Amino acid sequence: MAKDVEGAEHGEFAAKDYHDPPPTPLFDADELTKWSFYRAVIAEFIATLLFLYITVLTVIGYKSQSATDQCGGVGILGIAWAFGGMIFVLVYCTAGISGGHINPAVTFGLFLARKVSLLRAVLYIAAQSLGAICGVGLVKAFQKTLYDEYGGGANTLAPGYSKGTGLAAEIIGTFVLVYTVFSATDPKRNARDSHVPVLAPLPIGFAVFMVHLATIPITGTGINPARSFGAAVIYNQDKAWDDHWMFWLGPFIGAAIAAFYHQFVLRAGAIKALGSFRSNA
Repeated sequence: MAKDVEGAEHGEFAAKDYHDPPPTPLFDADELTKWSFYRAVIAEFIATLLFLYITVLTVIGYKSQSATDQCGGVGILGIAWAFGGMIFVLVYCTAGISGGHINPAVTFGLFLARKVSLLRAVLYIAAQSLGAICGVGLVKAFQKTLYDEYGGGANTLAPGYSKGTGLAAEIIGTFVLVYTVFSATDPKRNARDSHVPVLAPLPIGFAVFMVHLATIPITGTGINPARSFGAAVIYNQDKAWDDHWMFWLGPFIGAAIAAFYHQFVLRAGAIKALGSFRSNA
């Protein structure tokens, strides 16, 4: 006790006790008997619906305004703020209920890291995809003429860029996002740096904002398969489906790399597993 007080007097802080949480079971049938599980799935559906509604409306509003005035509208900066800001708000609102994924790539990365079960991951992705379709559907219902005229907010590969470039942009952008999610929600970091308050939704929202600034000119920025899928389903034109595969493959690859990097490199999961194997031998 005296040592803790002495450390505090010198501007040092004692870290909280920390133990690695056990990996989530691959399949947990007990989840199906709990209301909290279904509540979390509903929260993911509603959050993704709101996310797509606000952001796609922002994209279409910008395109319609800039068509008549090159200096009109919110610009790319405003679009990036809309996406990043909504993620900040919605993750803040739903983190305590569902974890605030709002993105199949985030769910996939957390599943690979054994943070969520297979059952929860599948139902989350289904809820996110359905929520995205409904969110974009509301945009089309309210702004049908502008929606059809300005591309429905669908992700497409911009002219002048190869498919490889588009895929790489999606992989790297999603890596930045999912890596930020792991870092911001790492319980070891929260225990070690308990004296530094970290509002996890803030860095996650900023990651989305920064990635949009970088990749809007290339792919319109997917990094969220549900966002791309919902817009493609409602717009349903060939252009929206031509390169749609990269908006699933790229984010899933980026999420997998981020999960591996955080769990096995930064957290030394591979070395811990090897050490445990040797001690048992």
